[in-house]
Amino acid sequence: MKSPRIAAKSRARLDERLARLGPAERYRPPARGWIKAVREALGMNTAQMARRMGVSQPSIVGLEQSEEKETIQLATLRRAAEALDCTLVYGLVPNKPLGVTVRERARALLLRRRQPVEHTMLLEDQRVEDSITDAEVEDAIRDTSPRVFWD
Repeated sequence: MKSPRIAAKSRARLDERLARLGPAERYRPPARGWIKAVREALGMNTAQMARRMGVSQPSIVGLEQSEEKETIQLATLRRAAEALDCTLVYGLVPNKPLGVTVRERARALLLRRRQPVEHTMLLEDQRVEDSITDAEVEDAIRDTSPRVFWD
């Protein structure tokens, strides 16, 4: 596992790279799948695509249904992309920057760790700060393996 500092640098580089992709909605597939949408846009019928892939025409129909049901294999999708003179692009687009997710998880961990202390302090009729500061979160991220944020 990477040290917290190296993990933070990797996260920042990945966030910078992923920010260029824009919102995830941009990459939602057409309702009936990319293969069928691109094939039809190119004016190619299933028999023509089958010849290009070296399979039977019903296999193309099955392939398109498989994509629509999200059961298609990446290797098959790659072959279909090549038959359509396309490039398969595969990736995960985070819903928010990875750094934000880690900060949220670190804050949640700090809150969980504080709860037993709060309980004890309340029993002694003492008050504890309700919130976790940004500095506390940044310290936790800098000093703690991100792995513990997911327990």
